Amino acid sequence: MKNLLLVREIYMEGFRNLGNLIVQKYFKIFSWFCFAMFFVVLYAFVYRISTGFAFG
Repeated sequence: MKNLLLVREIYMEGFRNLGNLIVQKYFKIFSWFCFAMFFVVLYAFVYRISTGFAFG
């Protein structure tokens, strides 16, 4: 839980004094897109491991 709060604080600090509203919204959307893509890749990797996919 402590790590999740730390990540949240880093996220909030990164956007606190960013400047232009359009740039701020763009980077927020981009960061959520990156988080989503990371979880898709993580899901695919766990799925391949659980089904016995031969990586080599």
